[in-house]
Amino acid sequence: MENQTQQPPVPQVPFGMKPVLPNATAALVLGIISIPTCACYGIPGIVCGIIAIILGGKAVKLYRDNPNVYNPSSYNNANAGKICGIIGVILSSLYLVFLIVYFIIVGSLVGSMLSTSSWQNMH
Repeated sequence: MENQTQQPPVPQVPFGMKPVLPNATAALVLGIISIPTCACYGIPGIVCGIIAIILGGKAVKLYRDNPNVYNPSSYNNANAGKICGIIGVILSSLYLVFLIVYFIIVGSLVGSMLSTSSWQNMH
């Protein structure tokens, strides 16, 4: 038996037109969504960004394997989605780290203020 890698089937389109890459638009949309959702405590931005990176990476790899088969504008969409996903993941991660550090600092300040206050003298 020969070890052959199977290529996904190329969609049928009218003569003279090239098909778009699968999931290129989804990668672009999720990558764009990951940037503004980083302000929602970071979690939605990380999730959308990671999915955009995965979908965009697969589409870019598929285009690089068969550049003459697919539409170049869909390659640009997939690449832009991947880049936006990376930016969204970085921004969301930074915001999440900022929130964690902020709550640690505020928690320790409130804890130290309560421990040195006159609440203990009331016993």
